Amino acid sequence: MITLPSGQNVRVWIATGHTDMRCGFPSLALRVQEVLKLNPLDGNLFVFRGRSGSLIKVIWSDGQGSCLFTKKLDRGRFVWPSAEGGAIAISPAQLSYLLSGIDWRHPQETFRPTKVG
Repeated sequence: MITLPSGQNVRVWIATGHTDMRCGFPSLALRVQEVLKLNPLDGNLFVFRGRSGSLIKVIWSDGQGSCLFTKKLDRGRFVWPSAEGGAIAISPAQLSYLLSGIDWRHPQETFRPTKVG
């Protein structure tokens, strides 16, 4: 799991649509700059999904260097927004759901029974 720096205003951006998963950090960073109009080196996380939906890549720059994280699901697909050509911001908690293969848009709370008597 990616540990976000505490005390900083780190945002997580999902690049909508699909991305060529042959891309490495330089190509994905260029997409962040040109398509999303954001700075890929400002400490935020940027998440990209391939066409098949089972592979995502996350880029992040922490000020000392740049990171490229990849996750492939053995079964199922990552839940992704249907809009094309933009980005949406999600919370770090929603990123945790996303990386676990859970629908981050509608996570269900579990029922906790109360003690009777």
